[in-house]
Amino acid sequence: MHADAIRYLILPGWQNSGPDHWQTHWEQLLPNSARVEQADWQAPVRSAWVQALDDALSASDQPAMLIAHSLGCITVAHWAALASPAALAKVRGALLVAPADVERANCPAALAGFAPIPRQPFPFPSVLVGSDNDPAASAARALELARAWGSEAGVLAGAGHINAKAGFHQWEQGFAYLYRLQTRLRQRAA
Repeated sequence: MHADAIRYLILPGWQNSGPDHWQTHWEQLLPNSARVEQADWQAPVRSAWVQALDDALSASDQPAMLIAHSLGCITVAHWAALASPAALAKVRGALLVAPADVERANCPAALAGFAPIPRQPFPFPSVLVGSDNDPAASAARALELARAWGSEAGVLAGAGHINAKAGFHQWEQGFAYLYRLQTRLRQRAA
């Protein structure tokens, strides 16, 4: 799969990904990439976030690779559960990093509208990367979501929420997960 043949759609989580976040760096580095902008990053509304993803996919006939973090992962799950077959066909794969468990007991009230989390398998390949000390989702919960969504899973040791606060600025190692996903797609197409 050639880089110019696909769009990379970056889906940040709650409060957006700031200038030092790996998603911002990836957006600058990956060709043909764009951030899925949300009208309200502070008080997220599930239907609006899902619609923003659908609109971003509808804006082009080019296939897309989704690169989601935190609440962005849950947005992908809600979108995939509702999207039309034509919209779903535009997504070649998804890299899901540090999904936010919006069903956890200590979940911020601003995220409660994203519960319950859809458990249907995605109709496209995906890789989920969690952490063994993520305050937003335990490793066991990340693996449970990966199984439900049909995602290949990896758990990093001591990586926190895999964001800038946890020291993930450029996150070059993350490209290995993206490369693995793209390799799976090429093998599937062959």
